[in-house]
Amino acid sequence: MNYALEAANPYLLGAYAPVFEEVVDDNLKVIGEIPKDINGIYVRNGPNPKFEPKGHYHWFDGDGMLHAVHIENGKATYRNRWVRTKNLATEEAAGHSLWQGLMGKLAANMHLPFNRGVPLKDTANTAVAFHDGKLLAGWYMCGDLYEIDPITLETKGVQDYNGTLTSKAMAHVKVDEQANEMMFFDYELTQPYLAYGVINGNGTVKHFTKIPTPGPRIPHDLGITENYSILMDLPLIYDLQLMMKIGRAIPVFKRDMPSRFGVIPRFGNPEDVRWFEANPCYIYHTINAWEEGDEIVMDCCVNDDPTPQKELPKGASAVEKLNEYLRLKAYMHRYRFNLKTGETKEYRLDDLVTEFPLMNSQYLGRPSRYAYNQRFDLSETLRFDAIVKYDTESDTRQVFEYGKNKFGSESPFIPRENAQSEDDGYVISFVTDAVEGTSEVVIVDAQNLDQEPLARIQLPQRVPLGFHGCWVNGDRLLR
Repeated sequence: MNYALEAANPYLLGAYAPVFEEVVDDNLKVIGEIPKDINGIYVRNGPNPKFEPKGHYHWFDGDGMLHAVHIENGKATYRNRWVRTKNLATEEAAGHSLWQGLMGKLAANMHLPFNRGVPLKDTANTAVAFHDGKLLAGWYMCGDLYEIDPITLETKGVQDYNGTLTSKAMAHVKVDEQANEMMFFDYELTQPYLAYGVINGNGTVKHFTKIPTPGPRIPHDLGITENYSILMDLPLIYDLQLMMKIGRAIPVFKRDMPSRFGVIPRFGNPEDVRWFEANPCYIYHTINAWEEGDEIVMDCCVNDDPTPQKELPKGASAVEKLNEYLRLKAYMHRYRFNLKTGETKEYRLDDLVTEFPLMNSQYLGRPSRYAYNQRFDLSETLRFDAIVKYDTESDTRQVFEYGKNKFGSESPFIPRENAQSEDDGYVISFVTDAVEGTSEVVIVDAQNLDQEPLARIQLPQRVPLGFHGCWVNGDRLLR
């Protein structure tokens, strides 16, 4: 805390401040009533530095910590655990932090293990996914996939799928629940390619290929349909010469380059990729994609200006640059890629700034109409002040506001038992009160999102604001 105050870094204070106790509590007070047909686990990942950071701290640097509520028969259990990565184990053995982060000096890390071509720490702090009985935590710059016990949150170790996964993988893997297949991609900051692979339901890498690109690329997500995957070659890149000159990992937005989208058959090779060009932008997160006649439709959140810190006046502090960079002015967007004509169509779906979208995961890769996004409060720091439910078929939205001084988390959809429609179910979120320093889990009716929560589960400790989450239904846990 003293370090955070001295550094005046908002991402180490208040609702972002790390917690240091791993707890389990099954005696949680509930305001309202948890629907009896909810059975499963809500897990959220996020940065939580265990040791005092070295150099300027970037929010993306913190060690991964998972927070979870396990719900069954109207009762809930909370627990939290660090993701015990190989890099965290190295620091635990040393008793202090070793790596400087994104805003630090790369030269200070040169004696440490490299990850994807640069001396940065793989923290597995970004996202979680569930596939074939395995809960996986991953890193936003492509790293190891750490298998986590979905009940205890114990880190089991790096999952290499019986030695068949020889690359790293982006945290944003895509799971086709109907086919029981998981798509992933990988890159290196020093090599001109995107790697792409498919893991089947038998615990092995079924397909893997490397696709050449004009230079090193840093996509954040991908899209999948029933038969295709959509890879991204976007004009936000790390300029290696600039990195060497300045000594820090600074992304550069090349406004004169188009965005490119590579549509590849699920088990395709480089010669099968169809490239489509669109307006320059950066895309952190997709919502869904599907096939519609000759077209691939993809909904996502598009950021037209991913490096706004460049417009700050000369002499701006590191914290000011960090705050500006993380404002993420992103908007709902739709692409249509015509496989017959090669034409791209794109248009904005809404003028509200939202991101961190989720949808009914049972529909991933198939036509869908609903998305559950986080609304940004557009203050100095990145905070989610509401859930926005989009209906892209009727072009409408519903909003659930967390409340004054309250900020939420990425909010998964929970299907109701014997659901009759895509949005027949619930939406769940961790919510933290930035003034009181308390947290709860709220459950709302997905079809009546703008009404009061059905249940508010009071938690024994504050959950720091973080990144991505997922819901794992009880029937999938038992497979």
